[in-house]
Amino acid sequence: MTLQHYLVISAILFTLGIFAVLTRRNAISILMGIELILNSCNLNFAAFSRFMTPEDIDSLLSGQIIAIFGIVLAAAEAAVFLAIILAIYREFGSIRPNEVDTLKG
Repeated sequence: MTLQHYLVISAILFTLGIFAVLTRRNAISILMGIELILNSCNLNFAAFSRFMTPEDIDSLLSGQIIAIFGIVLAAAEAAVFLAIILAIYREFGSIRPNEVDTLKG
């Protein structure tokens, strides 16, 4: 596979993630869309680091390290988001973002 193949797959993942975030009414589906967006970015980092020339060894490893940080960030974001969803469900009895209309301290 060439770099263009990876970029096309990443663009498809990004487009599907944006579509999921904008059209879904369930908070879990919105989270899955955000995860697709983050995974498309990680795929770009890994693909660009794979197709670097051997002279750019620092760049070769930096793309993979940034992708690993992106995976860690996605895991932390999912944990925080799910905790927020559980708190919203306990308070309102629903996880639809349209039904949550008050912010209490």
